[in-house]
Amino acid sequence: MRHNARIRSRAAALSAAAVLLTAAGCASGTDGSGAAGAGGDERGGTLVIGATGRLPNPDTVIGGAGFEGKRLVGFQIYEGLTRYELLKDTDRPPVVTGALATSWEVAADARTWTFTLRKGVTFQDGTPFDADAVLFNLARYLDRNSPEYTDALGAAAKEYAGGITSYRKTDEDHVELVTKEPNGHFPEDLAHVLIASPTAVRRTGSADFSQHPVGTGPFAFASQTDGQEIDLVANKTYWRGAPKLDKLVIKALPDAAARTAALRSGGVNWIEYPNPDDIDSLKADGVRIASNSYDHLWYWILDTAKAPWNNPQVRRAANFAIDRKAIAEKLLHGTADPAYQAAPRATAAYDPAGDLYSYDPAKARQLLAEAGLPNGFATSVTVPTGGSGNLLPVPIAEALQRDLAAVGIKVELRTTDWTTLIGAEAKGQVALGSDAIAQSTTLFQSEALLPLFIGSKSPFWTGHYANPQVDELLASSAASADQAGRQAGYRKALSLVSQDAPWLFVVNDRNPRALSPKVQGLVQPQSWFLDLTTVRVGR
Repeated sequence: MRHNARIRSRAAALSAAAVLLTAAGCASGTDGSGAAGAGGDERGGTLVIGATGRLPNPDTVIGGAGFEGKRLVGFQIYEGLTRYELLKDTDRPPVVTGALATSWEVAADARTWTFTLRKGVTFQDGTPFDADAVLFNLARYLDRNSPEYTDALGAAAKEYAGGITSYRKTDEDHVELVTKEPNGHFPEDLAHVLIASPTAVRRTGSADFSQHPVGTGPFAFASQTDGQEIDLVANKTYWRGAPKLDKLVIKALPDAAARTAALRSGGVNWIEYPNPDDIDSLKADGVRIASNSYDHLWYWILDTAKAPWNNPQVRRAANFAIDRKAIAEKLLHGTADPAYQAAPRATAAYDPAGDLYSYDPAKARQLLAEAGLPNGFATSVTVPTGGSGNLLPVPIAEALQRDLAAVGIKVELRTTDWTTLIGAEAKGQVALGSDAIAQSTTLFQSEALLPLFIGSKSPFWTGHYANPQVDELLASSAASADQAGRQAGYRKALSLVSQDAPWLFVVNDRNPRALSPKVQGLVQPQSWFLDLTTVRVGR
């Protein structure tokens, strides 16, 4: 099956997805200048972005700063065989198209994939991209006998490449990858399997490659202060055409007030997730707010193995106790939507009839009484102070704390940094030993993540949630190359998760960012990720 046909099928399936574009001072899916903002031949300028947390390790898949790090750094330096098409159809989730591969097909066994490679592409160090480069990178991630393999690379690559059992070059223009099981979303997975320059890796060795990373992406590495600032320059030989920017600078500004101050002072000209309280005054100063719904859920993962969270009735009671609408509209000033079910709104798996949990404190008290807890109980939650997609985590958690206290659930908030929280979660642990963790995540931006969050055999801490029906639906859906069929299966799986309520469903983010009036040309998709090749900064 060729990928072009699947893309058409996927586009048809996704046309029914909920489209929830914010009216926060911008045209739909753009930076407020309309589609024309991406056009023209104007070039130049330096874009300085204030990010919400520590910046990632820029060695391909290692990352470490969530999808924000991949959005601003990883996907700018590197590419995979495939990529997300982020400049078209911004009223629906993006499709996957060719990057370092131009096309692909899967054999009748549903496991053997052949990719036709793009000709004429060079890495930022001037060396050619070819089939041998693909094999080199896969060996670096998957082959413990490779001189360039490290445990950190292997662990990071497992999420998207762990199902690959063999890889070979069939000729100079084609590579064959074989997966352990049928995997219909394999092309989507490969957008995250980033390809580095073999010459650059061999020159530095894997241990030091993060200090001199080289890929084929639109921006080339220039310098960095570890975790705090990364400077990139336009890749003038980029195969899709050189970016309009001269330079891209990403700075770590985890404090929301500091981000706003930096934007106002001119220290940055773009900030990720402006404090919602600042939006009106920023707009009055001429700042543009770009926004679009995307695949996002801010939630609490509850420990379903520990009483009383092991009782579904108690978990449902907690979900009826919280006023999501007040959080979305008053605390977050319309930069998020209430989440009444597990599936985020801007996905094809969202079921408009599946919103189960209204704000109903009386029902919450009734369910607690029926569960034998008429006086409520005490519990604890670990909350990050910031980080990728986490909105205003502490104020949101404090609002939930007040709502839950009103029905007798007394919550102790324990704060930590985002890196510590997700680092512990990846080891199957809870930072600070709480009964729950608060975090944000994506469920469908990459389908490979689904079993990591709701599958019973996940290596991550998932609150010990397990439902055999969910596991079966995930496995059968993932095996299909038919996008519409996969989404239907996922919709059923997420409906079961909503009913089981292993999470406290809170809000779906609308992905706001604030741009100086000098920043033009941004196309904002329904995605965590961005294509920055159209952006320019006026002088």
